[in-house]
Amino acid sequence: MSGTRCMWMRGGTSKGGYFLKDDLPADTAERDAFLLRVMGSPDERQIDGMGGADPLTSKVAVVSQSDRPGVDVDYLFLQVFVDQAIVTDAQNCGNILAGVGPFAIERGLVAPTGDRTRVAIFMENTGQVAVATVATPGGVVDYAGDAAISGVPGTASAIPLAFCDTAGSSCGALLPTGNGVDEIDGVAVTMIDNGMPCVVIAAADMGITGYEDRDTLDSDTAMKERVEAIRLKAGPLMNLGDVTAKSVPKMMLVAAPREGGAIAVRSLIPHRVHASIGVLGAVSVATACLIEGSPAAKVAHVPEGASKTLGVEHPTGVTECVVTVDADGQPVEAGMLRTARKLMDGEVFA
Repeated sequence: MSGTRCMWMRGGTSKGGYFLKDDLPADTAERDAFLLRVMGSPDERQIDGMGGADPLTSKVAVVSQSDRPGVDVDYLFLQVFVDQAIVTDAQNCGNILAGVGPFAIERGLVAPTGDRTRVAIFMENTGQVAVATVATPGGVVDYAGDAAISGVPGTASAIPLAFCDTAGSSCGALLPTGNGVDEIDGVAVTMIDNGMPCVVIAAADMGITGYEDRDTLDSDTAMKERVEAIRLKAGPLMNLGDVTAKSVPKMMLVAAPREGGAIAVRSLIPHRVHASIGVLGAVSVATACLIEGSPAAKVAHVPEGASKTLGVEHPTGVTECVVTVDADGQPVEAGMLRTARKLMDGEVFA
């Protein structure tokens, strides 16, 4: 049996397999079947594969040389479901994105350019470009450093990510309905997409405080059923169609901050509670804090200035987002600091 070249990496607060596109089957159905076998899905333990029995550790990056002007590599994110035979490209992943720059350099797709190497990445899922800056002293990727991010023990080399023109990446507009606030099932919601389609709801409207831990919320079946009912109605309104079998939109239950950030959030992704929060989900929630009258704006602490640092508090810490707005208060750029670490480089067998 022959293996397939693969690198396993932690990217941000997620973990998964990084593949060169040419190393995977060209046929989509064959590729997806292969990745399901690699991860050991469907099985809630993923015992017969590399997956870690959690959506955050059952992810894949497919990377290739780009022929787009000003872009170094193309990146396709694939979410491999844990307990269902589903592989989906319906969303992006900003955490796995953090490992794409180092992976591209390690695989020779991008040549190092001194102590820091800029990697422009086209995100195929959403048609947007992100720029990662990777430490490459001596022309070699350096994963060691003193940058800490919530949800990851220890420190690592900082990988700043800059996102441009992410508004409406999946839904066609920052506010797909054209409204800052809509009502679904009698509940005020903000449907927003600044890199990740999200529905933002006041935690109190779902009968929770917004400060509960992950396990407590995951066991709250009644709350999750109410949230899912809203999600299914929000999908078509957000130009996402029937989202019954989709992993978007993400559901964001918000409350006032209490750890010095801008807002507190508990994120459903969409049927399990996130241990922290996704990068682009955090960006969308931070942006919702700037939408007048939204559930987020009503409880958020928003700083002054055109460039706003907004700490999004989640179960394991705070994710710092920087959102730059224009003269009309519209977001024009979002940025974030992430880290990544190479865990394994070799062959995987399916």
